[in-house]
Amino acid sequence: MIERDSLLPASLSRLGFLGFSSSRISAKMVLPNDIDLLNPPAELEKKRHKLKRLVQSPNSFFMDVKCQGCFNITTVFSHSQTVVVCGNCQTVLCQPTGGRARLTEGCSFRRKGD
Repeated sequence: MIERDSLLPASLSRLGFLGFSSSRISAKMVLPNDIDLLNPPAELEKKRHKLKRLVQSPNSFFMDVKCQGCFNITTVFSHSQTVVVCGNCQTVLCQPTGGRARLTEGCSFRRKGD
């Protein structure tokens, strides 16, 4: 007599398909990595699209950038689309890219709090 598990391809038996029922394959899946959908991990939430998170939040933020020459602090938007220069010494603080603005090397920054 032939066992039912031997009729399944190896890939289907690994995925958790249980076997045949009449002429159809029963599609009961067993998922090994179940996660809590109400309390997802923070790093997983941050990777999601801004509109598909559990609570919608933007990817952009404001930051204080300290000039490396005169130590003047300037507020800059993270996704700035224009070149931002220091008010005192006219040094370039950040340059726009396709998404986030790229800070000049040597400039330190901190995220603005709420």
